[in-house]
Amino acid sequence: MKGVLLSGGTGSRLRPITHTGPKQLVPVANKPVLEYAIEDFKEAGITEIGIILGHKGRDEIQELLGDGSEYGVEITYIIQGNPLGLAHAAGCARDFVGDDDFVMYLGDNILKSGITDLVESFEAGNYGAGIALQEVEDPQAFGIADVDDAGNVTELIEKPDEPPTNLALIGMYVFSPAVFDAIDDLEPSWRGELEITDAIQSLLDTGHEIDSHVVEGWWKDTGKPEDIREANRLVLEDRTLETQGTVEPDATVEGRVELDETSTIKDGAVVRGPVSIAEDTVIESGSYVGPYTSIGPNSTLEGVHVENSVIIGDSSITTSGKIVDSLLGRGTNIGSADSLLPEGRRLVVGENSQLKL
Repeated sequence: MKGVLLSGGTGSRLRPITHTGPKQLVPVANKPVLEYAIEDFKEAGITEIGIILGHKGRDEIQELLGDGSEYGVEITYIIQGNPLGLAHAAGCARDFVGDDDFVMYLGDNILKSGITDLVESFEAGNYGAGIALQEVEDPQAFGIADVDDAGNVTELIEKPDEPPTNLALIGMYVFSPAVFDAIDDLEPSWRGELEITDAIQSLLDTGHEIDSHVVEGWWKDTGKPEDIREANRLVLEDRTLETQGTVEPDATVEGRVELDETSTIKDGAVVRGPVSIAEDTVIESGSYVGPYTSIGPNSTLEGVHVENSVIIGDSSITTSGKIVDSLLGRGTNIGSADSLLPEGRRLVVGENSQLKL
């Protein structure tokens, strides 16, 4: 079985963060979202991975992942160009997939449980496709699957007014090569795209059984700033965090704190986990770093109160104000401007921004 990882979206919901880079490289707990998907493939025994690239972010993604050898996988890059729908992206992988079954994984998704159970469920039967599902509170906002008692899909409905179930498709699929013929016969939807739900429904209509697997644990689509923060919180809650760097004697560190060996928490600083602090970063005296915060590499914090936030890196934050529930792009510099802004501003800051708080 092969893997197909979709990395061609424009990231419009994450602007301004994605004006200068692909959304799939935005870090969650100081690891790019794409790397979580690569790890899930490898854990499921899939080491041949085709990465679908769009126009934006090609160079950055290829520079990060290379040929895949650092991750123990083999990566092939496939150019989609204009994003014309998930089914179009899958069709671009036809030559790469050949006669093999394959997993298709949306590159901005992250989930706790991985994809091993989804793959094993598909392999246990004779299916045209398998889909990952999760129960949601607002099924009208999703593609919804109706399933029988054995878990076989009987119908797919996109954003139904009266959903038959609350089982939503969450962006991980397993396909047999039969899906390519279904894609060839598709017509664009009202959005002008080739829809993957239409391709799966076509498989159903032509007699293929469709497996389903209900995902346990959390799942996040990291397409919006609040989703990045929530995924960061969920990962920090689950992950083992090790303090390897320097904690000076009069610094206060409580809870689980991941501190890179090249980073320092100075005397007079307070850090309360769970927190992740990447390489070459200094938390200066007078700073408070609260729970569910990730601070990227090459950063300095001095005198600031920050919590439940993601600081992507290469940043200098020297304000005495509060930063909460925020996402700060790479290269952000924030100085002090006392009394100009109220406390506790919620921020979404693009790369290389200059602010005073």
